[in-house]
Amino acid sequence: MGIIIRMYFGPKEHNPPHIHIYYQENTATMNIQSCEILEGYLPSKQQRLVVAWVEIHKEELFADWMLCQNGQHPFTIDPLK
Repeated sequence: MGIIIRMYFGPKEHNPPHIHIYYQENTATMNIQSCEILEGYLPSKQQRLVVAWVEIHKEELFADWMLCQNGQHPFTIDPLK
């Protein structure tokens, strides 16, 4: 099983802009701007992979965050290859 990254939308989501990460039994929430883990835990290898992916797709993630804040569905972002 790989790493699953989700962004939830609707009025219940709060700032700062963040993503939810799921890897095996681990879950974490990461700040999009700083790539800091806000809650939870990821093994260091998986955390490095997610940080690399966020850095590559930061503009898309912020655009999706704005869509989500308006109750719209975010666009799908390509996985790390």
